[in-house]
Amino acid sequence: MNWTPLELPVGTLYCIGRNYAAHAAEMNAAVPDDPIVFIKPPAAYRNNGSTIQLPSFSNNVHHEVELVVVIGTDVASITREDAWSVVAGVGVGLDLTARDVQQRAKTNGEPWAVAKSWSGSAPVSDIVPTPQCGRGPWDLSLSINNEIRQQASTASMERSVADLIVFVASVFTLRAGDAIFTGTPEGVSQVHSGDTALARLADITSLQIQFA
Repeated sequence: MNWTPLELPVGTLYCIGRNYAAHAAEMNAAVPDDPIVFIKPPAAYRNNGSTIQLPSFSNNVHHEVELVVVIGTDVASITREDAWSVVAGVGVGLDLTARDVQQRAKTNGEPWAVAKSWSGSAPVSDIVPTPQCGRGPWDLSLSINNEIRQQASTASMERSVADLIVFVASVFTLRAGDAIFTGTPEGVSQVHSGDTALARLADITSLQIQFA
């Protein structure tokens, strides 16, 4: 497939929790009535080929592979039917999570920001423009050291890309360069220093990173 990667300034990264029922189940949680949304700052972003420094404050960082949708137009209100019109392109990314820190935050009723939003916690592949990739669904996979850890179809998402755009735009206002991490399937597990991760979105784009 011949295409030129999309280039936009990195904006706010909106991440969706529990958007695959099997992942919710492995976390001993239910699929929520409304989307769970948390935010990563632009400093969390890393590009393809990066080395990710695992944070010193965690002993248990997990990988979460996700379809990433990049917004190309500012939007505060949009219908489900028109939602894809504001998508500039898609890619594959990792929502890296300090699971031990997150669990302590949950237990204490505290925010997840430190667990989810640390510098380097959101590596993303090159972004494929929508004219070249269509609207899916796509196969999503992640290998660690050549061993498949996560694999699913984006058709298994509880809420579609369009549903998520409508919701996030209505609450926050989406701007060009913002991205939505659309949730992870089951199979999340720990990564270690020296591991290599390879995430794929079907055969259209991939992300390879090293952990240090």
